[in-house]
Amino acid sequence: MATFPKCLGALTDDHKCPRGLLSRVTDALGTTAVGAIAGWILVLLVEERPAGALIVAAAALGAVLATAVRQAIGGQIR
Repeated sequence: MATFPKCLGALTDDHKCPRGLLSRVTDALGTTAVGAIAGWILVLLVEERPAGALIVAAAALGAVLATAVRQAIGGQIR
């Protein structure tokens, strides 16, 4: 089977090389930021004066959940 020399992927009729590094990093950071902001806002809606640790934990959980949803919807991250 022939492989494409740039990405070493299988050379088929519908072959597309994976996107560049900068594009993948900006997508991942954008998804993480959106999830973190969503978690932060959710905590602020529920609790009037939340503790700092609660905000950080909610932001981290939101970031993880947003990344998981992105992977589930979009398939494998390349």
